[in-house]
Amino acid sequence: MKRILPLVIYLNIYLWYPSYSCTNYLITKGASIDGSTMVSYAADSHIRYGELYYKPRATWPAGSMVTLYDRGTNQPMGQIPQATETYQVIGFMNEYQVSIGETTFGGIEELIDSTAIIDYGSLMFLALQRAKTAREAIKVMVELVEKYGYASSGESFSIGDPHEVWILEMIAKKNNIKYDRKAKKNANVDKGAVWVAIRIPDGYISAHANQARIQQFPLENLKTSISNKNIHLINNPDVEVIYSHDVIDYARNKGLFSGGDTEFSFSDVYNPITFDGARFCDARVWAFFNHVCDGMDVYWDYAKGENLKNRMPLYLKPNRKLSPRDLMSFKRDHFEGTELDMSKDMGAGPHGLPYRWRPLTWKVDSVTYFHERVTATQQTGFSFVAQMRSWLPNPIGGIFWFGVDDAASTVYVPIYCGINRIPESYAEGNGDMLTYSPTSAFWIFNRVAHLAYLRYDLVIQDIKKVQNELESKFEIYTPAVDAAALKLWEKRPEYAIGFLTDYSVNTANAAVQRWNDLSNWLLVKYIDGNVKKERDGTFLRNAWGFPVNPLQPGYHEEWLRTIVKETGDKFKEPNQHK
Repeated sequence: MKRILPLVIYLNIYLWYPSYSCTNYLITKGASIDGSTMVSYAADSHIRYGELYYKPRATWPAGSMVTLYDRGTNQPMGQIPQATETYQVIGFMNEYQVSIGETTFGGIEELIDSTAIIDYGSLMFLALQRAKTAREAIKVMVELVEKYGYASSGESFSIGDPHEVWILEMIAKKNNIKYDRKAKKNANVDKGAVWVAIRIPDGYISAHANQARIQQFPLENLKTSISNKNIHLINNPDVEVIYSHDVIDYARNKGLFSGGDTEFSFSDVYNPITFDGARFCDARVWAFFNHVCDGMDVYWDYAKGENLKNRMPLYLKPNRKLSPRDLMSFKRDHFEGTELDMSKDMGAGPHGLPYRWRPLTWKVDSVTYFHERVTATQQTGFSFVAQMRSWLPNPIGGIFWFGVDDAASTVYVPIYCGINRIPESYAEGNGDMLTYSPTSAFWIFNRVAHLAYLRYDLVIQDIKKVQNELESKFEIYTPAVDAAALKLWEKRPEYAIGFLTDYSVNTANAAVQRWNDLSNWLLVKYIDGNVKKERDGTFLRNAWGFPVNPLQPGYHEEWLRTIVKETGDKFKEPNQHK
């Protein structure tokens, strides 16, 4: 192991302070419409650029090292030995259909390990490059932090393969270096992390959003529940819970817990629920469950942060089977239909904008207020729905439905996990957060989103039409693409890979071009606050070729009444008779 640079103080503060970013859903085979497993993830960050990562399969000579970088700053953290063989990874899905997402829940400041070199981002990529199943990914992750320490704070990971999905929750342990008199050298004490991983039962769904969700869990019985002392049993299909052997004792030693083992709750001890954790975080989980689970009104007071003892279960049984399109829809939630819908209050402006610019909390006259933290948010770098299908060969079975920027106004394009090149419009290096590129999907989707933010109630309707047009087409094409790829696979697998690569690349690039055309069309339609008249997307002209006079919808009556209330007679025309 080679340590490159020390962590700086501000980074430690960043690690434990909650950011309320990212939202994940987990779907088991029995809860999906076609028997696939699914994991969804939204990378919400004000500095995260939307691009599709690509790491091809590789073999490495003995002595090779891999450099690790901090996910939040790109600071080099250190080096560790490279594996002899690494698997192909596209986005956050590998060639064996293993997929990983995460949300940060912050942590406890005094547990931050300033000597560690593996953060949550490195854990995800290393696991994807080294694991063929979700269980193997868990083993890789926990063994890496045990050896090299954990440089993040608290994290919830969604980990799935074609057969099952897991939640792994982990929080750093403080690395105490003490001198070992017998060995005559410094020894690491408490290095690594404490963690719990739970398999979501088949037929159920789960979610997490910046608040630890695992509470009580069954303790070791060498069949359904094991600690890392028996990590060799992880592939036993009966094992449904795995945890670090010191997850309870460490809490006791740090004065965080004093009860009996059976009373221990990972979330309550390592990420105690607060108003912020309920309202800004678990409310997004509630919104997801509320779409497909009966009886969620029971937990509404908790979601609002009013009854913190009324915690939601880790997983629930949905009232219907779910598809990738369902998850895409849920990623676009703004609390519509609830009292928290931000498009209904004064902050929405005259056009019902369901967004609020950051910061999330703010002060007026020394009183702190807040905006709602909804699922669909303007600062999303990218999001995905990873669909994993056990009945197909891995390169065909895994579809990484990928979108950049705000989930509400993006398009999820199908990227098969076995392809051997990336669409140019989504490729790494095509622009960045500070460099505009006219061919970059991220910048094109951002431009359309910004047009929507200016006049949301009208523009979003045009966006949704094209969004639905494209995603419906992809959904309808998928069975035919699968069938054609499978026929090719049976004859020449390399032909199937080539076919899927061409389909994924061409489809993604075409979707970006369609979105670029939409951007130009929206500019023409809504310029200067007018609304051009059109029929089926074609702007109308009169008999002599001149534009038909545009509509001038102005503002809705409720907003106009607000102006009158605020200004009185300032704008009232004189000499009016009632």
